[in-house]
Amino acid sequence: MTAPVVETPETAAPVAKAALRVPPALIVGGVMTVFTVAVALVSLVWTPFDVEAIRIGDKLMAPSAAHWMGTDHFGRDVLSMVMVGAQTSLVVALVAVAIGAGIGVPLGLTAAARGGLIDDAVMRTNDLIFAFPALLLAVMITAVFGAGAINAVIAIGIFNIPVFARVSRGAALSLWTRDYVLAARTAGKTSGQISRQHILPNLTSLLVVQAAIQFALGIVAEAGLSYVGLGAQPPIPSWGRMLAEAQTMIGFAPWLAIFPGVAIVFVVLGLSLTGDGLRDALDPRVRRERGA
Repeated sequence: MTAPVVETPETAAPVAKAALRVPPALIVGGVMTVFTVAVALVSLVWTPFDVEAIRIGDKLMAPSAAHWMGTDHFGRDVLSMVMVGAQTSLVVALVAVAIGAGIGVPLGLTAAARGGLIDDAVMRTNDLIFAFPALLLAVMITAVFGAGAINAVIAIGIFNIPVFARVSRGAALSLWTRDYVLAARTAGKTSGQISRQHILPNLTSLLVVQAAIQFALGIVAEAGLSYVGLGAQPPIPSWGRMLAEAQTMIGFAPWLAIFPGVAIVFVVLGLSLTGDGLRDALDPRVRRERGA
């Protein structure tokens, strides 16, 4: 019969040490991010009230037991709108980051591998895109295709491309001088094979951290575009548009601006902390300083 395992100070020490190696920012930010995602998922199947139902008799009601976050000037439940607005912000930011990473990373790796004219062309194109902020890109796209969430995704996604291209190119250039890359070249592997098999796997942690940061910035960008009317259009709830609609009523109905504003701050802070925590957890230099 096997004796039960008794936890002793010697066996508990590695567990405690491993727990201490997890940055507090990652724990706090992860909980905040997971909570936001959970709210968005719940709103897919349930909200306290229908966000499209207009009840003029219930307009501008202060927070109460019936409406925890009050109602707006159309009698719509603010809590329900904030919940559904989380869907809009997260989806727009997530797709925009996917566009930026999906196009920018291959461009950055190609520029680092090829060099010369290709490198110059990629970097100068990045400089050109950086000259047009996401808001200006959205205005240009809207002038052609009209306002909407899809156009906001395109604008933010285009702005993310040079960010990922620069990050991946800069990191890849430092890896191309490593011994294992020289060995792969000697073995006859092409630049594309080396980039896929040796360079990209070593950039994963860096790209994950950058994606978390761009995710947070995408939330802010989506709110900003919706605020000026270039993002998601009615009846789709959006935190930015809720703030825009509340600005003329903030004197007598402050809850209309407070709750969507707090939601934006909450999710952006959570993603920022997650990005900082991932950087601390995945950066070898930080781990060495902590004695990992």
